Amino acid sequence: MQEKNKKRGAKMTGQQQVEALQRQIWQIANKVRGAVDGWDFKQFVLGALFYRFISENFTNYIEGGDDGINYAGMSDTGVPDEAKIDAIKTKGYFIYPSQLFENVVRNASKNDSLNTDLAEIFSAIEASASGYPSEEDISGLFADFDTTSTRLGSTVKQKNERLAEVLKGVEELPLKFDENEGDLFGDAYEFLISNYAANAGKSGGEFFTPTHVSKLIAKLAMHKQTSVNKIYDPAAGSGSLLLQAKEEFDTHIIEDGLFGQEINYTTYI
Repeated sequence: MQEKNKKRGAKMTGQQQVEALQRQIWQIANKVRGAVDGWDFKQFVLGALFYRFISENFTNYIEGGDDGINYAGMSDTGVPDEAKIDAIKTKGYFIYPSQLFENVVRNASKNDSLNTDLAEIFSAIEASASGYPSEEDISGLFADFDTTSTRLGSTVKQKNERLAEVLKGVEELPLKFDENEGDLFGDAYEFLISNYAANAGKSGGEFFTPTHVSKLIAKLAMHKQTSVNKIYDPAAGSGSLLLQAKEEFDTHIIEDGLFGQEINYTTYI
């Protein structure tokens, strides 16, 4: 029995983490998307995953490894103003305890105003950077996670049910971002867009370059290169090619970063 428990509690390897994430994330997407086109619905799954990530990341920062501090259990009024200002200067944004992913998901299935509450939380997180150097970076952080979108359902009840399912599914993922190896969020992003593109036919293929093609292009681009100034993709859709380029160039210093432009917007990795 002790041996079984020991095995059950063993830490997953990097590859096992990736595989577990992929399996469960695809289950979440298939379960809740309903009549919503998969390519469109990916943003809600990724949005919830990102919301959990920044909530955990922010909590870890506030608690600083002190087991005596339970930030999620604090009241919003109990957070000193100076602590908030310091956090914004350091992290670039601020999240009150009541706005944390774990507190929102706890009562999500019973919250009749979940969609509007989430919209207000996302707006508040973005607004927390107003007047600080991080304002431009944080602005529009949750722009793609439209909790009032008709793609979630035609009624508020339908929207809330789907959102609650997404949040609950992401909550159940056996992951702690600070303990995982590699870039799990990047892996989740690439996995979702690749699967949705494969199932969306032409509409998905317009925005996603298959992984093996991206890897080949990236390898050809870096062949015999000893230094890299910047990487630019003038036709970036999902950003999959940029992600592969970043992976292939990990041993190089990319001075100015990776840039991608699609029609009238620019993305930066």
